[in-house]
Amino acid sequence: MKVAACQTAEILGDVDAAVRVVRDFATRTDADLLLFPECFLQGYLVTEEHVRAAAAELASPGFGAVLARLADLRPMIVLGVIERAGDRFHNTAVVIKHGQVLGRYRKTFLTAGESIFTAGDDYPVFDCHGVRFGINICYDTQFREAAAAVAAGGARLLLVPAQNMLRRDSARHWEHRHHPIRARRARETGLWLISADVTGERPPDRLALGPTSVIDPAGRLVAHVPTGTTGLVTADLTPGPGTAGR
Repeated sequence: MKVAACQTAEILGDVDAAVRVVRDFATRTDADLLLFPECFLQGYLVTEEHVRAAAAELASPGFGAVLARLADLRPMIVLGVIERAGDRFHNTAVVIKHGQVLGRYRKTFLTAGESIFTAGDDYPVFDCHGVRFGINICYDTQFREAAAAVAAGGARLLLVPAQNMLRRDSARHWEHRHHPIRARRARETGLWLISADVTGERPPDRLALGPTSVIDPAGRLVAHVPTGTTGLVTADLTPGPGTAGR
């Protein structure tokens, strides 16, 4: 099973543009599973104004229209969305195949700036071509229990949609710290870990440096999309230990 993670430019408040990017990546890869960044569909901006305006009920006609535009794509897609569920909002990753929602994971560990979201309380696992996977979203990876819960579900692969569009000083501070944290989660659990993030700048003072990468179960960085570029990173997971490469 081939999985690919997409490093994209940031898109804020333009669902149509985000769907076009999903379609573009999906049509130029032979991957079976395709991962996009955190809250990618509407854009990761956690102001109350943005979240309330952008959030989508997964059973709504509006989200149904998004699914219809993805129905002809071959890969299974893991897509970050801002989800509305009644009067609550969630930072969610939705698993989609042929325009149907197979399930979703709601971010469990929220940062101080994400108080508008309600935390999730479960760690579902999914199967793609015989490979079981689960999801942690960005900040989740700083907590070993989040990855451990996915491993306890029998997963072999941990997908990490992330969005590190940070103030410039924070972006530089974290630039070389993400991989060591994620490598620890891989070693603790024996899971492959594959992350997707954004890249570029948001004026006046925000910078995104990724990373979008593949880490093997021994915690080794196997492949990554170069900083400051958009593109794909891929891994082939076979019935044995598996191999990865870009």
